[in-house]
Amino acid sequence: MHKLLPAEHNWPLHSAASSRAIERAALATLPPHALMERAGTSAARLCLALSSSRHSIWLLCGPGNNGGDGLVAARLLRTHGLDVSVSLIGHGPERPLPPDAQAALASAQLAGVHISEGLRSPQSTSLAVDALLGLGLSRAPTAEFTDAIHCLNASGSPILALDLPSGLLADTGNLAGSVAVRAQHTLSLLTLKPGLFTAQGRVHCGQVWFDSLGAQHEIEADALLLGAAALQPLTHSRLSRHAQHKGSQGDVLVLGGAPGMRGAARLAARAALASGAGRVYVCLLSSDSTASVETEADVMRPELMQFAKQRLADAQSWQDKVVVCGCGGGEAISEWLPTVLRHAKRLVLDADALNAVASSAELRALLAQRAGQSLATVLTPHPLEAARLLNCSTDDVQADRLKAARTLSAQFNSQVILKGSGSVVADSKLDRLAINSSGNAALATAGSGDVLAGWLGGLWAQHPDTPPALLASAACYWHGRAADEQEAGPLRAADLVERMHALHRLTLAPELGSRTPSTA
Repeated sequence: MHKLLPAEHNWPLHSAASSRAIERAALATLPPHALMERAGTSAARLCLALSSSRHSIWLLCGPGNNGGDGLVAARLLRTHGLDVSVSLIGHGPERPLPPDAQAALASAQLAGVHISEGLRSPQSTSLAVDALLGLGLSRAPTAEFTDAIHCLNASGSPILALDLPSGLLADTGNLAGSVAVRAQHTLSLLTLKPGLFTAQGRVHCGQVWFDSLGAQHEIEADALLLGAAALQPLTHSRLSRHAQHKGSQGDVLVLGGAPGMRGAARLAARAALASGAGRVYVCLLSSDSTASVETEADVMRPELMQFAKQRLADAQSWQDKVVVCGCGGGEAISEWLPTVLRHAKRLVLDADALNAVASSAELRALLAQRAGQSLATVLTPHPLEAARLLNCSTDDVQADRLKAARTLSAQFNSQVILKGSGSVVADSKLDRLAINSSGNAALATAGSGDVLAGWLGGLWAQHPDTPPALLASAACYWHGRAADEQEAGPLRAADLVERMHALHRLTLAPELGSRTPSTA
């Protein structure tokens, strides 16, 4: 059994359909009831590890195999000497149990487990177990299950969800209805599901544990969970530093920072510099009245160099640099986007640049044509910017974040980071999706997206031959990892840059990705 958060490895994620196919394959090779016995044993082990006292453990078991897993766990916990009670929800003559679950119920009854029909919660429990719905959920829970979910959430006991918190959709991480279990721990069985890690998943799952139940399969993953191993493409250049100089570390040009929004461009530039880029230039999109006043890119960071707006007309002076475009650019960015889209060989588009593309058919076409001209692009939208690009609502984007990221990537022939809880990285070349495992609400502050765009630009400058989707994954994980080390409260964007800089040690470990994950 593996403890997933924080994740050290990259882990395969399987949709509900793929998970069912893996389950069918496992059932075909095992004796009757063996797979459920393994699942229940895994659940019982984790219950013993999480239970803080000898008070009773309360399990709510639904009418399917998820409930059967809970019944096996209840029997094993009872034989271990714990006070165990089970509430059967949704059982009845009109809803017969599957054969494995029926056998689990009979065995639990023989073991002396206290089993009741309907909701009867003990007065004091050290742990409540959600074994109500699991993977089988495809629509809003009925009133009976909704009441059970509300009862679990109001119990005041720590909650362990088996496979998925009941009410949460496996593929999207959204709620099937109006409510879902809010668990402190989730034990994902057989496969890891995408919905555990994006949209509402992190809110409802708590700490995620995983047990493959010993099943072997060759079914391709639908997505990847990004762990610390996402940084592996960066380790090789950090192990031997003696022959490097600023010219070999690449150049970044940050284009943005219209009047009133200077900070966005400066944050992106600071991030590019802190990531290790050799030279970072800032082109502030000033009005005529401010052009002669500001002579420094950033007086607090004299390492950053000013790039005059007039020089943008000479594409040969900047097209080989990584261009980070849009951070605080306002409407002024639109004037320069056609030139940037035609000439920048490596381009990160963020914020106002994305909004400008969304509102212009010409810019949309130029962006979509870049890949065919061997020009590489990474888009870094938040959900509202993604919705504008896709001509839909933010709710539509959030309803299926993986689909939205894939659609953006395909439509604009670009790599995409769809930001948010469980940021999604879409690789247009490999048609691959990844979900970032790091990060939290400490990043919900102004400027944190500018820092991500600049950090990605800095990594790309240093690693020009590394596929941009891998660099996007690394930047996304690094960005979130800095927030994971924040003890409390928001992480201000300028402090985020310094926190990320302090984490350069993560790329210096040659053994990265080969360590054994935490186990229970």
